[in-house]
This record gives sequence, C-alpha cells and structure tokens, in this order.
Amino acid sequence: MSTPPPPQQPPSGGFGAPRSVPPPPPMPPTVPQQPAQQPGYGYPQQQPGYGYPQQPATVQSPARPAAAGGNVVRTQLMIVGAALVAMALIIGGGFWYVSGDGDGGGAPTADGGTPSGSPDAKAPAAPGGTEKVPTNTKSKTLLNVPSPQPADSVSVDGSWLTDSTYVKSDVAKVIGYNLVDGGKKWELPLPAHVCGATKHVSDNKSAILFQEALPTEDKKYPQCNQVGVIDLNTGKLLWSGSAKSSTGGDRPVAFSEVTISGQTVAAGGLSGGAAWNLADGKSLWTPKVDAESCYDLGYAGGEALAVLRKCGRIPNQSLTAQILDPVTGAPKSSYKLSPGIEWAGIISTKPLIVAADVGDTAKNATGVSDLFVVDDAGQLKSRISLAAGTWAPECPATEVEQCSKMVVGNGKVYLPTYEHQGSGSSVGRTNELVSFDLQTGKPTTDRADAGESYTITPLRMDGSNVIAYKSPPYNKGGQIVSIDSKTMKETVLMENPPEKTGQRAEAQFSADHSEFRYHNGKFFISRTTVRKPYSEKSDPEYLFVSFTAS
Repeated sequence: MSTPPPPQQPPSGGFGAPRSVPPPPPMPPTVPQQPAQQPGYGYPQQQPGYGYPQQPATVQSPARPAAAGGNVVRTQLMIVGAALVAMALIIGGGFWYVSGDGDGGGAPTADGGTPSGSPDAKAPAAPGGTEKVPTNTKSKTLLNVPSPQPADSVSVDGSWLTDSTYVKSDVAKVIGYNLVDGGKKWELPLPAHVCGATKHVSDNKSAILFQEALPTEDKKYPQCNQVGVIDLNTGKLLWSGSAKSSTGGDRPVAFSEVTISGQTVAAGGLSGGAAWNLADGKSLWTPKVDAESCYDLGYAGGEALAVLRKCGRIPNQSLTAQILDPVTGAPKSSYKLSPGIEWAGIISTKPLIVAADVGDTAKNATGVSDLFVVDDAGQLKSRISLAAGTWAPECPATEVEQCSKMVVGNGKVYLPTYEHQGSGSSVGRTNELVSFDLQTGKPTTDRADAGESYTITPLRMDGSNVIAYKSPPYNKGGQIVSIDSKTMKETVLMENPPEKTGQRAEAQFSADHSEFRYHNGKFFISRTTVRKPYSEKSDPEYLFVSFTAS
C-alpha cells in the first residue's frame, strides 16, 4: 500500500483564530480520587517526564526593629556600622549577592557552591515533579533552523529531547543538536525520507519509519515499509528492517506508525502489524490475518503495549483494544468496542484509554466524542463523553497513537476547553485546562485558566504535575507552565521573548500540527512536514525554533 505524504504545514497563526463558540459551562464537582501515578516522559504522556508546580520558597528577611524615638545619632551610627560590616564580608568573600534579573555571571560562594544568579542555580524541585524553575524564566532564542523547501511535501516527523541533545528529523536525515549553543552534534543520513516516528524513548533509543527509496518521477510515493532504531546520544542507526505478510509474497508490508514499549518496537498499518527487539532488531512477530480477517491496525507504547485489532470485512468491521505481552504479542486482556466504531485512537496504555468518534457525533472537528477507560481485566471502567464540543482534544481519523492535547495522570485525564471569547474588552480568544476522573468518568473541579488572549495546551505529565504550553497573543511570547495537580496553581517555567522577530517565528507553529518538547529550561517547537511555499513570504520559515532559560 502506498503511503502519500502528509498535508502541508498549515499557515501560521497558532491557535488563536476566532471561533464562534460559547464559553464552557462550569465543571460540576466530584469526589477527588486517589492519584494513580503515571510515570511518563515526553509528549504528550507516558514517558518519564519533567515538571515543577510551585514557586520556590522565599527566604524571609528578619524585620528590622524601629529606632528608639529621638535617638537619631545612635541610629545613624548603627547604619554606618552595618554598612562597614557588609563591605568587609563582601571583600573577604564571606557573602555574595547576585540579582536574578542580571546576566547570571556570579562569583563563587565561600563554600565553593554556585551563586543564586548563576546559570546553573535553580530552585529546588517541588514535591510531585522533577522540573526546576530556572533562576531567570525570561528565555532567549537558542537556535532557529530554516525549513527545507522540497518541491513536494515531505514528512519530517519525529523530535526527541534528552539531557544533552535535541534530535530532529530532516529531509532524508536525522540531526542531533547540542543544548549548549545549538551546534550540530551529529548527522545521520538516511536512504529515504522519514515517514513516521514514535515519541517514546527507551535506553536513549527511539524508532522511526522511512520509505523504501527516495521519490522519483516514476514513483513519487515510495512505500513506508522500513523500520529503524536510532541511538539518540551517538546518532547511530543501530538497525533497520522490514516485515512480510504471512499471506505470502516477497514485498515488505507498509506501515503508518511505530511505537516502543520497554524492549519492543512495534509498527502497524492497514496491512497488519509487526514487532522487533529494540536492542538487536530480532523479529518478534510479523503481520498475520486470522480466520476472522483480523489484523493489528496499530500499536500504542509507553508503560505497556496496546493494540487496536480490526476484524471483519467492510461494511461489518469491528475494533478490539488489547493489552499485549510485549515479547510474544499474545493478548493479556481485550475490550471490544461498540459496533459501528471503525477507527479509534489510544491515548494511554496504563491505564488503557481508547478515544473514538462514536457515530460521527464529535463537534468542532476534534475527532473524538468519547473516551473509554478500560481496567486490567478488559472491563469498561468508565466512559467520558466529549461530544458536546466544549473540550478540545484532537484525534486523527486513522492513526492509533496520534491523539493530542490530552495527558493522563493522577487518576485523571487533563485536556483543554475549546477556545472562547475572553472577558472584558479583550478581543482575543482564551481557554482553560480541566480534567475528568477516570474512575467515575465525570468532570472534576480542576481548572487552570490560560489568561487573557492565551490558549493553553497540556504537553505531558511530570510526576503529579502537568506541563503545559500557553500560545501567546500577537504582542507577547509563549509560556511553559507547570501546574500543581492539587491546587491547579501555575508556575511559569519559561516566558518567551515578546520582540517581533522571536514572536513571529514562534507563531508559525500551530498546536495541531507541531511537536513540542520541553525539559530543563530548553523548549523546542518543530514541524512535521515541509515543502516549498506556494507563494513568497516576508518571514522566513523554520524547521524548528528553540528557546533557553537559565
């Protein structure tokens, strides 16, 4: 099956375009549930993550006693003496103060530590998360890479952020950039274009799909049938391979997406699914169709390995969500979706949560009307209705692990409300971050406001905290915030520059068609497709933009 390239990146403007949607109704209260830890890193859920919920503790200065009435001379002498002592301490190296608003260059402290104003000094992580608040949350541009401009649309799906490297797919290659100055760390040429990637990382490795060959005049859309694993530290392609169907034939089957769970790499598509060992590429299973015409449509990874299995023939097809043994592919549990649901997505594997547009009832083009929360035994625990269009998750029609704007943790699913008119005289749009309880399926009282003319999108969990991106109005930069799941208090981790050049570069990327990666004061926004613009544009287009706070 040939896989056409994805559509061109949509025009700039972020997600602030006006829409005639009324504000969401207030969320009814429910009984808070015991948090269920969802370890996860990356975007939007499941891998081990990073975040910080509260402002750092402030050291209170002792109150200065008032001078005794009339004793002006003694008071002045005390002030002069205190000044002399302070000067002596500074000269002797016993104390050094550097403002956090300065350039961050401080001298060593007396005990050999780092001063509070230095780039390396950060507030201690609050309980619940690992991200720390940078000393200065005002960011600056780290590196903006111009977008390639091929004549036809090319997928550049895939981006990863480690402690030392940002890795981004490019045209027929993958490149690693260091996080110090954005310089190129390594480059991995590929024999063809990337056509899929997973967000998951295991042992500093991740997986991509790439086409069988570069496009030619005779064959403009080569099949997406090659799977590869990259070492994100070294840039080495550790192995690559393909799979053939059990029905016979020598041609490799085509895949539409790939994922990782533990030591298993799994890829699926309309021709069925296959899996390999992460370390050496050894085949674990290959596509097969059973007597009931069932096949693995696609997989979701992270803490567990799940699959959507499609059975029957058109127009009587059905979907079953399963948790698999990642080594053998044997199902551990199964949940059959209602008849008539032809496509669905998986937003979490532990717990298993399936998203679907039941009967095409989803409003506002979100692609999801209901979330099905399934327990370990394969029984439906709760059903969350999103059909009203008040909320704004996103699910594509046919891909299993490509839903966005939803993160799972604390026994809840967090998602944004649909954009609506702001309050007061503001003409901008805004929204809120809210949650649903997975045990009951009911909305909670959680609510974090984006703020006037900002719109908020959850990116991932950081322990029990939520890391979110605030898309800005036209005259400001975006923000990364950490949200305390108990109080819903927001702590700013990064605020991007409002100056025209940086703001317009950031505004090129919409939340619906971009990849967002944040960790340890570094933030990257990248495209998933590139092509030559249809017309001349005044602003340069970027493959990705990045910001750093210190």
